[in-house]
Amino acid sequence: MNEKPVLVVGSAALDSVESPLGKVEDALGGSSFFFSTAASLFAPVRLVAVIGSDFPMEKIEFLKGKNVDTTGLETAEGETFRWGGVYHEDPNLRDTLFTKLGVFENFDPKLPEDYRNTPIVFLGNIHPALQLKVLDQLNNPELVVLDTMNFWIDGTPDLLEKVISRVDAMIINDEEAAMLTGQTDLRKAAANLFERGPSSIIIKKGQHGAVLLRKDGDIFCIPAYPVNLVKDPTGAGDTFAGGFVSYFAKHDFNNSKNWRQAIVHGTIVASYVVEDFSMDRTRNLTVEEVKERIGTLRRMTEF
Repeated sequence: MNEKPVLVVGSAALDSVESPLGKVEDALGGSSFFFSTAASLFAPVRLVAVIGSDFPMEKIEFLKGKNVDTTGLETAEGETFRWGGVYHEDPNLRDTLFTKLGVFENFDPKLPEDYRNTPIVFLGNIHPALQLKVLDQLNNPELVVLDTMNFWIDGTPDLLEKVISRVDAMIINDEEAAMLTGQTDLRKAAANLFERGPSSIIIKKGQHGAVLLRKDGDIFCIPAYPVNLVKDPTGAGDTFAGGFVSYFAKHDFNNSKNWRQAIVHGTIVASYVVEDFSMDRTRNLTVEEVKERIGTLRRMTEF
């Protein structure tokens, strides 16, 4: 199968993060950059996001060598989206210190003409109205994967429902699945969502792994890779999505086995990003390192 490009539309940010293992200020963040860094391991990436006029462009210089097309990265007058947070000894617990939307507040995604025929699309966690705008600019994509969050589920349910009806797969967590469907049983929640549009649901369970449920009846559960050192969990979900979605650049998404492999690839790439701040670990990650951990995870789980 020929390698297909992947489109990501999401946030671009500068993060200030503190954990028990250190701190960084104005580090590269945002769903579009986390996703692109991961996805570029397996596919050419087309990135659509907005940065402010204050953005230090040298922070994304490394993307040029990673097959990431940033033609769709808009620069708007004003400040770049900034987020700050502190993680506790338990990396699942964090306190948000500030969120400054900056130019992201007025983000209006515009796809360059040659992006509109991209076959594989990831809709990052942005306002459902913007996700709909992106879908309206696309020409019959083959695979569309959606990310969302409780803020949109609670605040813009009607718009989100329109997005859900037009996507092939969703990446959500347990809480979001329950909010969307009123079901705490994952199989019942997935069945509800299948009726509304998607044919595949990926449930992220953080340090406990992920669950894939497909309309064809396939169910696949995978543990998280046991990481010795979690320095910064920021962006783990978007990194997972990058590894997962980009796997289909070279593999048929009509094959259930490939969905399982995609989940494995997403899980492994995400296991690397948490080992350092921002994208400091994944920016130099190699396919060989990914394959090595896949082999280790296979040995851990086979019986």
